[in-house]
Amino acid sequence: MPPRSSLLRAALLLPVAISLAGCNTWWRQTPSDYPVFFTPGSAALSETAKAVIQVAADYAKRHTRQDVVVNGYTDLSGDAAANATLSAARAKAVTEQLVTDGVAAARIHYNANGPSDALLSGQADRRVDITIGG
Repeated sequence: MPPRSSLLRAALLLPVAISLAGCNTWWRQTPSDYPVFFTPGSAALSETAKAVIQVAADYAKRHTRQDVVVNGYTDLSGDAAANATLSAARAKAVTEQLVTDGVAAARIHYNANGPSDALLSGQADRRVDITIGG
């Protein structure tokens, strides 16, 4: 049996090691991304979108210490104000579905980015990215 002082030292250091592990990014899994795509001018969730959100929600429920970030985007068509409103509606729809699927609302942060991250002015831009962790 180890000396009593070694056991005491281990008992005192264990909570410190556990708390450090929880805040070090190398200890946690890498961020997971789930893209959800939309039809032009719409914030309605398709069945495919709901399935992707369910997978993201299942992951988030297993990794409760990781934040969930929802970023909404639009393509370049339309005016800036309409795109800002649409990206917010898309992000909100995804956020609400995540909550419906069991993710605590307090863990979710959502942003409306409009066309600020437009890639191709096409389907890839009409999306919401769900990032868990990181």
